Amino acid sequence: MDKLAEIMAHKRREIAPLLRPVTEAELARAAAARPAPPSFAKALRRADGRLAVIAEIKRRSPSAGEIKASVSAAGQARRYQAAGADALSVLTDLQYFGGTLDDLRNVTSGLRSAPPFPAAAGQPPPPCLRKDFMVHPLQVLQALEAGASAILLIVRALTDEEIGLLRAAAAAAGLDALFEIHDETELSRALRHGARLVGVNNRDLASFKTDLAISERLIPLLPREIVAVSESGIVTGADAARARAAGAHAVLVGEALMKAPDATALIAEIRAAR
Repeated sequence: MDKLAEIMAHKRREIAPLLRPVTEAELARAAAARPAPPSFAKALRRADGRLAVIAEIKRRSPSAGEIKASVSAAGQARRYQAAGADALSVLTDLQYFGGTLDDLRNVTSGLRSAPPFPAAAGQPPPPCLRKDFMVHPLQVLQALEAGASAILLIVRALTDEEIGLLRAAAAAAGLDALFEIHDETELSRALRHGARLVGVNNRDLASFKTDLAISERLIPLLPREIVAVSESGIVTGADAARARAAGAHAVLVGEALMKAPDATALIAEIRAAR
C-alpha cells in the first residue's frame, strides 16, 4: 500500500463514527448564518503580478518527520500574517501531520480578533485553507464552522462521485475548492469537475519524492482562467522562480517557512522571484 492509500484508509476509518447526511441546503444555511470568509482564490491573484504565498502551518509530515511539534498554530499564523503571507494552509490531520480542527478554529478566530499588523492595516485577514484528506461533506461543514475559506480535494484519492459531492458541498458552503493534481490524468479529471483553482503537487504522495519539474510540465497545460498553485519543494527564491516561469500564480510553502529563522525574509525572497 502506498502512503496516500494508507492515509486515506485511516481517514475513512477515523471519520466513520461521525458521519451523517449533510445536505447542500444545510451547508447553505450554515454559511448564511456567519460572516462570509475572505476569498481564498482572489487572494492568490496579486494585483502586482507577483507570486502569492500560501504559508502552511505543519508540525510534522510523513516525509519530513517532526518539524516543529509544539508550535502554537495561532501564534504561527500571526507570524505569517506579520510576514505578509497572502493566505494560510492549516493542517487539521492529527495522525500524520499533528494538526487538529481546533488549530483551524484558533487560527481563524485569532486572525479575526487580533489587531492587524501595520502592513495589513485595512486588509482582511489572510484566508485559510483546511488542509486535510476530504472524503465526505461533513468535513466541508466542519471547515465552514471552523472559519476556513477553502478546502482541499486530492483528485487521486477520490472517486468522481466523491469529487462531485465535495465540490457541490463546498459551493453550497461558499468555500473555494483547491483541486490537487500530480499528473495529466488527474488534471483532466479536475477540469471535468469544473476546477477553477488547481494545485500541482510536486511531491508524489505514493513515494513522497519531490520534483519541481512536475509543475513545469503541468501548469502550462492549465487554461488561463484557472488559478495555478505550485505545492511542495519550494525552499528558495530560485525554486519559486521556476514555479513562476511555469505560470504559477501562487506557491504553497510549508516546511521551509516553519523552519525559517526569518519568515518575512523568505516570503519576500519568494515573492520577488523572477
